[in-house]
Amino acid sequence: MKNIITTSIFFLLVTFAMHAQVDRSSFKVGLNAGIPVGDAADVSSFSIGLDVNYHWGVSELFDVGLATGFINAFGDTDTSSVGPVTVQTEFEDFQFLPVAASVRIYPTYHFKFGVDAGYAVGISDGMEGGLYYRPIVGYNITGNTELNVSYMVVEDNISFSVATVGILFLF
Repeated sequence: MKNIITTSIFFLLVTFAMHAQVDRSSFKVGLNAGIPVGDAADVSSFSIGLDVNYHWGVSELFDVGLATGFINAFGDTDTSSVGPVTVQTEFEDFQFLPVAASVRIYPTYHFKFGVDAGYAVGISDGMEGGLYYRPIVGYNITGNTELNVSYMVVEDNISFSVATVGILFLF
């Protein structure tokens, strides 16, 4: 099922790209940092990640593309007391490799809204991965630098969510 979803997204993007009136395309690479929220906050304290995406211009206001990267959420330590006994639990780091379709809408030159959706492959032991989606709001600082905020979610049996701030550089 995972392979079918990933393959379908890939072919959908290729179809869009082939039919688009391509007058611009962009390759961006950047970093993000975030705070786990919800269930993820119980087992993780902080996350860092790498963002890589390629977009094709469909119109002046609309881009489609591919997004990938790397997400590492650092495991947290939980200390609990049961009577006179103190128990300390250390959670391992969680790592994901997202593979997603990407859409961006440009209402103005500086602002953009979008979403990445696909599958996040679990890299760390015991993590299979799951449905990946990431709504994003970006701001062009300069012609080749973007600052963005996003809410990254990987859903399998639980929902692993991270609120992030990132910076992307156009190449």
